[in-house]
Amino acid sequence: MVQRVMEQGMHPQLVAGQFAVNVSTVYKWLRRFREGGLEALRDRSSKPHRCPRRLPVERIATLAAMRRMRMSSPEIAFSLSMPVSTVGNELRRLGLNRLSRLEPRPPVVRYEHQAPGDMVHIDIKKLGRIDGVGHRITGDRSQRKRGIGWEYLHVCVDDHSRLAYTELLPDEKATSATCFLIRANDWFAKHGIKIRRVMTDNGSAYVSHLFRAGIDFLDARHVRTRPYTPRTNGKAERFIQTSIKEWAYKQAYESSDERQSFLAPWIAYYNHRRPHASLNHKPPLSRLACCAQPV
Repeated sequence: MVQRVMEQGMHPQLVAGQFAVNVSTVYKWLRRFREGGLEALRDRSSKPHRCPRRLPVERIATLAAMRRMRMSSPEIAFSLSMPVSTVGNELRRLGLNRLSRLEPRPPVVRYEHQAPGDMVHIDIKKLGRIDGVGHRITGDRSQRKRGIGWEYLHVCVDDHSRLAYTELLPDEKATSATCFLIRANDWFAKHGIKIRRVMTDNGSAYVSHLFRAGIDFLDARHVRTRPYTPRTNGKAERFIQTSIKEWAYKQAYESSDERQSFLAPWIAYYNHRRPHASLNHKPPLSRLACCAQPV
């Protein structure tokens, strides 16, 4: 910008248009050049020269220790002779403003049901429809197409064997979720598995009367996860992560139809041949006594 104004004699307004910046930006760089030459055009740190409002490190440590003793902001402020607002701002910066954050995160409880069908995990993954190779493959978000719509990967994973059944459906409504449940039950039945319990999150489709009727039709028990704790349904979550990595975004699909055509072969590979770490590096189907039925 400076070169075009100083050497080529272009008007700052014209230069601003060429670089798609405000004209004040052009004048800023001109002023810096005139005051300090080329050296003044180097990038400068955006860090403030000083932070007069920052508390001393020792005071911050004391404040944090008092908070971990479950003292409130007013109590800490009174003890340290500080404004309550300052204490509140510092606690927020430290991530200690909520008492719930003082509690240690509960350890992940890993479990596995004893027999196939004792529990199946159901979940849904929202996927953007494809019209040409997407930004997740090319890395170029500027070419991102909008308004194409969504499709939904419904998954059902057996807790004991990790055997998985999936469908790519146009929505995540109660009707679709319930019909998927019935078809999943039929598919597992062909493999000798009777579904006894079904775990889902608290999505609107899963708390609907229609889905409840589907559960009753299966003569199964519905188990819902605790709100805001998706890890409770971890086997479905982990399967979705695997499917995203190994199928949905593994290669550059030209269309949604092409991506869908690769789903069934990948699921067959997952169930029949793919080593599973939690199954001693054996595929899910190895855990079933009757595995002659095709997937």
